[in-house]
Amino acid sequence: MFEQDYVMRLIKEMVRAILKLLFNIDTESPTVELLENKEEKEMLENLLDLVDAGKINEAENRVYDLISDADLNNLGIALLFYSYLNDKTDDFLETNDFSREEIKLGLENVTDRFDLSSIAKLFLTDF
Repeated sequence: MFEQDYVMRLIKEMVRAILKLLFNIDTESPTVELLENKEEKEMLENLLDLVDAGKINEAENRVYDLISDADLNNLGIALLFYSYLNDKTDDFLETNDFSREEIKLGLENVTDRFDLSSIAKLFLTDF
């Protein structure tokens, strides 16, 4: 339990750090309201609806499609997606064939795509 909380906290702090550095957003709980663009909000809401419906892998595949063009706004969507996913319980993740480790790997892939892997390594190499 302690290790799980630690991992969740590391992921949360990494997302917060990138949001602060790149978007000048400083928030304890990143949510869809942080996005200013209507299309971006709708995209994120659709991804979160898929998560809530238990279609996490499908939602993650859409995130990977979204970041393929390396648009910085899509980085914000991806970070908020993984932040939302990170707030889910391990039971929810397991029931829907996902894990905390996959959240970590997804964030590593996203940060690599935007040449931010050094920031991710600061937070994610401990587990």
